Amino acid sequence: MKISVIGCGYLGAVHAASMAKLGHTVVGVDVDEQKVAALAAGHAPFFEPGLPELLVEGKDRLRFTTDIADASEASVHFIAVGTPQQPDSNAVDLTYVRAAIEALLPHLTPGDLVVGKSTVPVGTAAQLAERVGTTGARLAWNPEFLREGFAIQDTLSPDRLVYGVRDGDPAAVAILDEVYAEAIAAETPRIVTDYATAELVKVSANAFLATKISFINAMAEIAEVTGADVTQLADAIGLDARIGRRFLNAGLGFGGGCLPKDIRGFMARAEELGVDQALSFLSEVDAINLRRRSRMVDLTREVVGGSLAGKRIAVLGLAFKPDSDDVRDSPALDVAIRLVAEGASVVATDPEAVETARRRRPELTYVATVEEAAANADAVVLLTEWRQYRELDPDDFAALVSERTIVDGRNCLNPALWRAAGWQYRALGRPGAATAQLAGVASR
Repeated sequence: MKISVIGCGYLGAVHAASMAKLGHTVVGVDVDEQKVAALAAGHAPFFEPGLPELLVEGKDRLRFTTDIADASEASVHFIAVGTPQQPDSNAVDLTYVRAAIEALLPHLTPGDLVVGKSTVPVGTAAQLAERVGTTGARLAWNPEFLREGFAIQDTLSPDRLVYGVRDGDPAAVAILDEVYAEAIAAETPRIVTDYATAELVKVSANAFLATKISFINAMAEIAEVTGADVTQLADAIGLDARIGRRFLNAGLGFGGGCLPKDIRGFMARAEELGVDQALSFLSEVDAINLRRRSRMVDLTREVVGGSLAGKRIAVLGLAFKPDSDDVRDSPALDVAIRLVAEGASVVATDPEAVETARRRRPELTYVATVEEAAANADAVVLLTEWRQYRELDPDDFAALVSERTIVDGRNCLNPALWRAAGWQYRALGRPGAATAQLAGVASR
């Protein structure tokens, strides 16, 4: 099929390259000339494993342009532009979605299918369908469920497909089935529903995941004052099949360009609909998440003697999650900035996110390697659970620092190994060494 993808940011670039991989002829359209030039040259403008290879592999079926008129060659048009949070409220900013639709309208022909991928407030698709319908084209809403670091896999082999269409629209369903023929052949679960349900699927999923993360972080707050170990607590309750262990990892909490703004936008839309009480619990989910950042700063202050002023702190990790260079609403970057605000001398590193972090917060000191960051550090603060950080050898690492003190913001290290190597190890929701020893004696 001939496909256009309007918007070539994280979602759009991945989708365009993946559609070409599936054998479709694809044109990606974006207003950013530098981004388009990079993509056309086979260079991903952000870090996503596998994307550069996919761009090169699909070059015969994939091209990028700034000219929206080139979309007229396609019959299926995916809208994949950003939907950021409005600067002065929790509500979603639909400026880019509406602009993309308006720009596309003159190039649509009867029978074309416009497919929304962007995350939007419930009710948006029904409004846009009226505009699209004036051209004789139709609209479907097909939410994405991508995990950064696994976006290619999640596009090529999704765990489900959701089609939001008007009145069951068999023609739209047939077109989407052709687009996703490979996934359909693999018997991927497919749900055909209405616009509103399709829109709600994405924000409901993100709200549920955010709630699960904040729940275990709330338990971490209780664990810290009782001497309990939140990681063992998560293991125990996660064995209950009704609960499950995934997303029960206590630590700094969630960030990035989706979960925080999506739950806030969901709350704002519920308020507009007059059902804000239904989502009032999400306010506490958001608050718990933000409290973890403050607690991380508190814990770092505690381990260096009560004041961060003049202390050299090595920060390992800046991206909001591993396998990404995304620092949008990153807990790691936020904590690093807060440490600086309390007078610490912060030296930060990340395998992929140094440059993206530098563009947002140039006041930090950035280095390329763990060794540079840790040199003469009074404390090491691990904020993003990159594999290379999880696999650090505590004995070798000790030779770099001034003080063997580490604060594990992601509960991804083995406390026993680090303490055996002479380190003071602290983590969110886990007991200190003395408490842990007492608990071990009591359990014997």
